[in-house]
Amino acid sequence: MKASAGKRVLMWLENNPYPGDPRVRQEAEVLVSSGYQVSVICPASPKQPWREKIDGVYVIRYPAPPAANSFLGYLWEYGYSFLASFVLSLLVSFHPGFDVIHAANPPDTAVFIAAFYKLFGKRFVYDHHDLAPEMYWARFGGKGNRFVHQMLIQLEKLSCRLADHVIAANESYKTVEMQRGRVPEERITIVRNGPDLDLLKPGEPAPNLFQKGEVIIGFAGTMGIQDGVDYLLKALHCLLKDLERTDFYCVMIGKGIAWTSLQALATDLDLNEHVWFTGYIPDADLIKYLSTVDICVDPDPSNPFNNRCTMIKMMEYMAFGKPIVAFDLPEHRVTAQDAALYARPNDELDFARQIVALMDDPERRRFMGQQGRERVEKELAWSYQKEFLLDMYAKLCASV
Repeated sequence: MKASAGKRVLMWLENNPYPGDPRVRQEAEVLVSSGYQVSVICPASPKQPWREKIDGVYVIRYPAPPAANSFLGYLWEYGYSFLASFVLSLLVSFHPGFDVIHAANPPDTAVFIAAFYKLFGKRFVYDHHDLAPEMYWARFGGKGNRFVHQMLIQLEKLSCRLADHVIAANESYKTVEMQRGRVPEERITIVRNGPDLDLLKPGEPAPNLFQKGEVIIGFAGTMGIQDGVDYLLKALHCLLKDLERTDFYCVMIGKGIAWTSLQALATDLDLNEHVWFTGYIPDADLIKYLSTVDICVDPDPSNPFNNRCTMIKMMEYMAFGKPIVAFDLPEHRVTAQDAALYARPNDELDFARQIVALMDDPERRRFMGQQGRERVEKELAWSYQKEFLLDMYAKLCASV
């Protein structure tokens, strides 16, 4: 379908390749299916072409910079990515063109690209994926550079104020945007990270996994410094040593910058016989493993960042009908409700106790898993969330 004038969208993505970011992929695909012309600028994964069309989405990529883990590293990563993105945006502006620039943070440096194009009448949608200031503070354990933290706050404020519309991930983000960003409520639309139930649903179990232990525990997600996987390992150590339970096995799916150090921590905690770090795995294997596990875990600790975040992995667990153990964080309760047991924030021993409560009660596990699946099916799934996105775009583009 040929997009009409005013329905051409350029999506900017810096911290993930496309189509690797599920939220951006879902947004782009639903816009295309609704008659929009969508282009995406992003870094390239190894062996990805610099330009291709995927399911109707035009993708143009630049070589990804090395992963940063220091102040100078971040300056280089963001500076290089900004310049590369700006150059590619100029190419897209000539062909196929765009009327709306849709920037997914982090980082919030896309606001300068958006500001340039607003001079030519383009609209700016700020897709607020992460609270960058709080995420930075969590990443460095509250010991980051205060100047950098303040700079991130100012970039977020500028993004909020220049945006023609802001997409919030949940009510907590909307509150930040209204209070810190001074965005009027009518310029904010909440679009949650709803799972796609056509892709995420229980399937055949993996025999090689369920034979590993009487109760299988599962984690699937990013293993960064702020993601709390170290809390999970310490909770499993409490499960083994303090609660004297040996009838479990934990599969840990995913990777991240803390992956190597987490494997070393597992060795130090004498957990190697009870945990398996799979790294990244194909989607087919992910479905098999999550279909096999008895209990899923979300160990994100309490801090100003996680307290406001809706965790994608939690809704994925619910889509598979699995009971969850998590720390008692505000947005965790909003998301999972009765599908999770909540441990005292950042208390590894209590986290282990909640796991035991589910290990010893298969009927409770079944009931909680059913509650979670029904909640996703009736309210949280992407099939519901995409309607908020489309309604927002219809109103925005009507005035372009």
